[in-house]
Amino acid sequence: MSRILCYARTSTTDQVAGLEAQIRDLQALNPERIYQEQVSSVATRPELAALFSDAQEQDVIAVTKLDRLARSTSDLLKIVADLENRKIGLIILSMGGQPVDTRTPVGRLLITMLGAIAEFERTLMLERQKEGIAKARKDGKYKGQKTQIPAGTLEDVYARLRQGDSTRQVAAALSLSKSAVHRASRHAPRAPQAPRAPQPPHTPTEAALQPPQAPQPAPLPPEAPAPPS
Repeated sequence: MSRILCYARTSTTDQVAGLEAQIRDLQALNPERIYQEQVSSVATRPELAALFSDAQEQDVIAVTKLDRLARSTSDLLKIVADLENRKIGLIILSMGGQPVDTRTPVGRLLITMLGAIAEFERTLMLERQKEGIAKARKDGKYKGQKTQIPAGTLEDVYARLRQGDSTRQVAAALSLSKSAVHRASRHAPRAPQAPRAPQPPHTPTEAALQPPQAPQPAPLPPEAPAPPS
């Protein structure tokens, strides 16, 4: 037997009236349970996670508006795809003033249209990006995006480089690009040098202790022979 599980959310604890209004509208569906929380959409939402975990096949999840459930159109499409795979329905009480039920052909059509619009916007964005890159390259201003290595991985890079691994070996071992490892190698800290061993004190040799000898006089030249008498 299918169940209706509802979800209500406001961004801050000050929006008590908004949360109460959502709960009032959702109670008209006679749900088995209403999961509720007061937290920003970009923060961790434990009640929403609990809802998705508790929902089973043939159940229906209901929210008052799209932004109570999904952070963006792409986020909504991911949620809808996951629910469809699990055979769970989704009801949005007001989307542009009209209710949407993904169990009906019209509801699935509206979700498909949202997906098509999101894909169209993404295609336009990529085209504009490519045009901008092409112009920047033509003007010599495009440098590309440098891959950032996380601090923890960077320490591993330095350690492997100190061990004597090549740039290619480090990149393959840590699943990094060779260019990123090469850039990191230029800033790698030098390995600490071992302290020098103290030199033994200089001991003079025995020859150095001998007193200097007086210079020897030069030999006298041989006497000339006497002349004959």
